[in-house]
Amino acid sequence: MVKIISAITVHLLALILLLYWFGKPAQTAQEDFGFEPILTKFTGELEANVTLRVLENDTAIKQGFFEELLQAFNEEYAEYGIVAVDANMDQYLDLENDGPYGFGPDVLYQANDQIMKYTDGQHIQPLPIRELNCYPYLDENAWQAYTGTDGQIYGIPVNIQAPVLYYRKDLLPANWETEWDKNNNGIPDMIENWTDMYAYSMQIREESLGSRYGYMKSLWDVYFASGYLFSYGGYVFGDNGNDAQDIGFAAGESYKGLHVLRQLASIMNEDCIDDTITKIQYAKLASGEFFASMTTPDVYTLYINELVLSYQAEGLSAGEAMEAAYENLITAPVPYLPASGDLTDQNSETIPTIMMGGVNGYAISAYTKAPNAALAFADFATSYEMIKRRHELLGIVPARMDNASDAGGLTDIVNANLSEGNIYIMPSIRAVAQIWTPVGTLFADVVKDPFRSLAEQKFISDEQLIEGLLRASTQVYDAIWTLQ
Repeated sequence: MVKIISAITVHLLALILLLYWFGKPAQTAQEDFGFEPILTKFTGELEANVTLRVLENDTAIKQGFFEELLQAFNEEYAEYGIVAVDANMDQYLDLENDGPYGFGPDVLYQANDQIMKYTDGQHIQPLPIRELNCYPYLDENAWQAYTGTDGQIYGIPVNIQAPVLYYRKDLLPANWETEWDKNNNGIPDMIENWTDMYAYSMQIREESLGSRYGYMKSLWDVYFASGYLFSYGGYVFGDNGNDAQDIGFAAGESYKGLHVLRQLASIMNEDCIDDTITKIQYAKLASGEFFASMTTPDVYTLYINELVLSYQAEGLSAGEAMEAAYENLITAPVPYLPASGDLTDQNSETIPTIMMGGVNGYAISAYTKAPNAALAFADFATSYEMIKRRHELLGIVPARMDNASDAGGLTDIVNANLSEGNIYIMPSIRAVAQIWTPVGTLFADVVKDPFRSLAEQKFISDEQLIEGLLRASTQVYDAIWTLQ
């Protein structure tokens, strides 16, 4: 009898569980994994009379966007006594070590690789993304950048960071339409492909006796330079960036990308070996000493500001200078590469340049004492109006598809490149922190080669380039697995 009752009890419990499971409301993706932080941290009940410390991007602070955001949020939530303030910290904080002692921010804005390294040890919180206003307007690829190995989502995408070309339209040659538009499509050849950018840069340097340059960029910078490797088959980690056992910088024909870097350095000066050009690019483009450079969309206004000052120095009024700056500063997709990997090869087929990119966004510290208020701030900051304003002031490429559609132009192009796989999103695992020094050191060594005597040059043959990539890959592997 006892056995019969026990069997009936078990079957009743199973039936109750089945009824509960199929009858319960739809869950978020994160809840399906059974993790508790979402249910316990975010109750929806705002904490009253709290101060939120928010860490923002330096450019957003400099251009006044952050101040506008704080003011708008504080007005909206004044009735709750919630006040958001500048965390007044370096944008590259160490939440892992500072957070437990109360020194970190409540809300932080950073790139996906910076944010996602804090998932180890749960220094940031998984988020109830379906409760956010922006949820239906974000592409799966954007959310993927913030998806942890546990399936939960730890960040809210704000903007897509991918390199774009900046150039001065008024510095194009007067005959570009007849001499520099071989396909007659109304786009200068040097803007469409690196082969012609190389040739034009060489021409500018020779004609000016080295006082002016064409394309200028700090070439050691792994974020901007690794794309040349990716374009020829290289990658960071295997398994879509999740397998740090598989280091792919030397994969495929990535050595061709190193050859491109070496050739680009030859049309520049030794400033390309370090961070010098990164620091002076805005002023130098404005003065006309540089024709073109490459960086991210969110610094557009920094170029504009310098260009306005330059035009005013030439005698234009403030209004005329502003109009001229917006007319002549052009952003364009990164030019195509020659399939051969040789920038002097005018007959080569061309291939898309696959550049490294990222997705910047907001995350919430696990150490905040006001998680619901912090989530409210992140929700407010990623609303349509605030993303629109960030785009207007900073020139970002919005991750929100409604904002991106309304912005048009380059924003549509960058979003299309993301969908088509022409943007290699930085891996979101902690091991990515170990790639920058070994690979950056290799890039700096390669681009220094044109400035060495012939007897001292290290990277003349393909074999030498391949050896350099293999050596850097080994150093990355050792930094992750052997030296930790």
